[in-house]
Amino acid sequence: MNKKLKYAAAIAVLAAAIYLNNTNLLARHHDGQAVLLAHRGMAQRFDERDLKNDTCTAARMLPPTHEYLENTIDSMRAGFAAGADIVELDIHPTTDGEFAVFHDWTLDCRTDGHGVTREHSMAYLKKLDIGHGYTADGGKTFPFRGKGIGLMPTLTEVLAAFPEQRLLINVKSRDPSEGEKLAAVLNKLPAERRAQIMVYGGDEPVDIVRQQTPEVRTISRSTIKSCLLRYIGYGWSGVVPKACTNAMVMLPINVAPWLWGWPDRFLNRMKAANSEVFVLGRYSGGEFSTGIDTPEQFARLPQNYSGGIWTNEIEAIAPLARK
Repeated sequence: MNKKLKYAAAIAVLAAAIYLNNTNLLARHHDGQAVLLAHRGMAQRFDERDLKNDTCTAARMLPPTHEYLENTIDSMRAGFAAGADIVELDIHPTTDGEFAVFHDWTLDCRTDGHGVTREHSMAYLKKLDIGHGYTADGGKTFPFRGKGIGLMPTLTEVLAAFPEQRLLINVKSRDPSEGEKLAAVLNKLPAERRAQIMVYGGDEPVDIVRQQTPEVRTISRSTIKSCLLRYIGYGWSGVVPKACTNAMVMLPINVAPWLWGWPDRFLNRMKAANSEVFVLGRYSGGEFSTGIDTPEQFARLPQNYSGGIWTNEIEAIAPLARK
């Protein structure tokens, strides 16, 4: 056999090995329903065009279809009641040692307060009207003004209100001390409770949480990029990158087909690495990504998909997932 034939045979053997190692024909499919994650609980929707992290989404609210304001106890309870398995919430440390559950870095968009959220006490934040800035008609009317006074909860209140439900906590900063503070709160919980909580957000605080609370699955901006790119690079071998272990793997729907063994073999590998996969909407670059929020987006998921789904429209997606 000449050298060309030897090379061709070696390449054919390698290709066959890669195929067999990644084909879903030989992968175990886990039966069961998808795991639904409600982003911010039951939230008011808004125009998502040309969004950035600092866009005032309350001023771009769509006409309301329900009474709930995001990141409140009531909105989380409604999210679970609508079919969510997990609710996502956002936190900021306060000057009096609490964690405020609130999305925005500043107060000026949604509330009648002003300034950076983390530069205030929880006592001050409790006095604010978190529905003050919502408008669907360019400021002509404010349907939730006066209805959100005192509704900004603390993380302690959320943990007490939902002692058994799964939660995803978003750390909004890159401050390592915030990771220290959050780890201290989580480490007061029983280990089995910590295993029901996930944390994502800024690299530095999430890294601290990852080190100090090993029962908690985590992901940060840099580790999710590292996880997915490295898996695309050498996941054909079956080796799971370290960044993908004990993690919450956030996966845009348009990236999923590029992953070796998608869906079942990939999901199995992540499960073996103690990680959980959540599919988001299409990512097109920039600072904002959507969820699986429409029947059309849901239809792009694999048939009988039993992994995680990130949605901003739990009331619309849950009926589709529970059929």
